Amino acid sequence: METIIIPHHGRRVDGELYRPEGGGRHPMVIISHGYNGHASDHAHLGEYLAAGGIGAVALNFCGGGNRDKSGFPTTRMTLYTEKQDLLAVLDEVRFLNWVDKEQIYLFGSSQGGMVSAMAAKERRAQIKGLILKYPAFCIAHDWIKQFPHPEDIPEEIPFWDLTLGKAYVETLYDLKWEELAEGFDKPVLIVHGADDDVVPVSYSEQAAQRYPDAVLHILPGEGHGFGEEGDRQVAEWTASFVRAGDRG
Repeated sequence: METIIIPHHGRRVDGELYRPEGGGRHPMVIISHGYNGHASDHAHLGEYLAAGGIGAVALNFCGGGNRDKSGFPTTRMTLYTEKQDLLAVLDEVRFLNWVDKEQIYLFGSSQGGMVSAMAAKERRAQIKGLILKYPAFCIAHDWIKQFPHPEDIPEEIPFWDLTLGKAYVETLYDLKWEELAEGFDKPVLIVHGADDDVVPVSYSEQAAQRYPDAVLHILPGEGHGFGEEGDRQVAEWTASFVRAGDRG
């Protein structure tokens, strides 16, 4: 594993890059962590993929968590700044000489799943498929329910050990997660826990119906944040999904 640092939009996004052994070009999976997460949360997945001949890079969203070292304030982070971070990583890895740029996948957990779906919609032609682990498609609905009108939003919002800024919520009013599947005909893998009490599994069930080429796995007994066995299953499904990438 090595660290990469990518300047963009006046800030720097960093990530943990996992390169498979051997020559030639390899598929690549770009891994996005969830709210207040970190690239290291997915170290096992990156190592597992690399051991199987699949490259991976797990990024740290600028301002996206307490462990982020970019210096970008959490009060400036939004889903859209995170999408910019992800697209900057995509632009970088597409031109690594060992990456097969026709076989690039986006993987996202929770909020990172929502951001990955947004990026996939925008850059459909540059990615091969999308992998979503309990994607937080509920984000806009939940926040707008709390703040029905923009004038209701305070300047700073303490939430789950982060201090968000007004812009985080302001940018959600026009975001319709249901539209992310429109025109996205690439394969999609969705995995969700049956006992998720943060993001209802119904969101992934709806998403699986909206995406034209989607497979949904619902894991019994898993909540929002899988245990060791659930993460092992996700890693195996992800590797199989990528290896089947010559379809379509």
